[in-house]
Amino acid sequence: MSETPYFPTIEAVEAAAKNLEGVAYITPLTENGQYSSKYDCNISFKREDLQVVRSYKIRGAYNKMSSLTSEEAANGVVCASAGNHSQGVALSCKLLKIQGTIFMPTTTPKQKIERAKMFGDHYVKIILIGDSFDDAYNAAMKDCTERQKTFIHPFNDEKVIEGQATLGLELIHQSTAPIDYIFVAVGGGGLASGMSTVFKHFSPNTKIIGVEPEGAPSMKSAFQNGAVVQLDQIDNFVDGAAVKRVGDKNFAICKQNLHDMITIHEGSACQAILDLYNKEAIIAEPAGALSVAALETYRDEIKGKNVVCIISGGNNDITRTAEIKERALLFSKLKHYFIINFPQRAGALREFVVDILGPNDDITHFEYTKKVNRENDVAVVGIELKSPDDLEPLIANIKRHNFYGDYLNEKPDLFQFLV
Repeated sequence: MSETPYFPTIEAVEAAAKNLEGVAYITPLTENGQYSSKYDCNISFKREDLQVVRSYKIRGAYNKMSSLTSEEAANGVVCASAGNHSQGVALSCKLLKIQGTIFMPTTTPKQKIERAKMFGDHYVKIILIGDSFDDAYNAAMKDCTERQKTFIHPFNDEKVIEGQATLGLELIHQSTAPIDYIFVAVGGGGLASGMSTVFKHFSPNTKIIGVEPEGAPSMKSAFQNGAVVQLDQIDNFVDGAAVKRVGDKNFAICKQNLHDMITIHEGSACQAILDLYNKEAIIAEPAGALSVAALETYRDEIKGKNVVCIISGGNNDITRTAEIKERALLFSKLKHYFIINFPQRAGALREFVVDILGPNDDITHFEYTKKVNRENDVAVVGIELKSPDDLEPLIANIKRHNFYGDYLNEKPDLFQFLV
């Protein structure tokens, strides 16, 4: 006999909101003129990047941990996370005076480790183990079993879902007009399942659009399959929304409440990050920018509508900036890599720069080693264009001068060593 699906009650969400008073900020809902003008509609941003831990994760983590019995609290808690969930758990440990252990992969950036330590203070112990999230998760579960600790799941938990759902209550109270569309990033499904439940009750005509990165379409795959599936491999770049398997509880809610599940190319998310920073002075992490990147997909449907994008997090590591820009340029077809055959003669490089490249083409990558007794030597050259339309004339010019070796953007096995 199948288990009855769990759906949070409005009373439970309201209780969570009361519980979070003084802990989670009531983040602003701000109108955005530039994006409204671009898409010919009324667009507002729900700024969860302004939370104390710079993401909505504090809502679910604190609501779950404050529900523990005195015995459970005394035994301590455990979580496995290299991202926003760890910071939500860490701060909750400090506020509730509960000892917690956070397991992270050894590959976790130092900035994220330090932030979790800062929020948790002496109430949190961080253990680095293994090379992947799965390694950290397995170690966390072993610790739970051996020491009778409580595992704080990032999304597949009723109290966590109810905590994330409080964001929906805030939106209902903050909106001065009915909301037609909400775009929200989906990782495991905690925020989408909680928020959509609130809108199903108070505003059933609002269309909730779930957004995943193309490299980790866990919820979309579950929708297509009619059941939760385990993805064999995912692209972890959008780390706040990249999971191999969504929560069973979350899927049961989302499949009934979400209007659509779409995927967004990681490069499009990168362009949204850059646009938000350059035009709005908003620092969004890749998952936090997914909702904004999704607007282009729904351009026709949202015209004249009231639209909300959830900026779900702003924990973006500055060391990722170069990669974010690179991925955005590649997605926009403005960055291209070639193998160039340089003749072994004086003036070949000058010919390539002066006679082959266009006036606006910029060399951004160049690797070349001169060999002896070779008629031609090869170089790997990266070129940034001003317009995607400049690519075909450039390739034609390279071939005309007999410098063409290969085009690497379409060779993933080779290209992965460059980007």
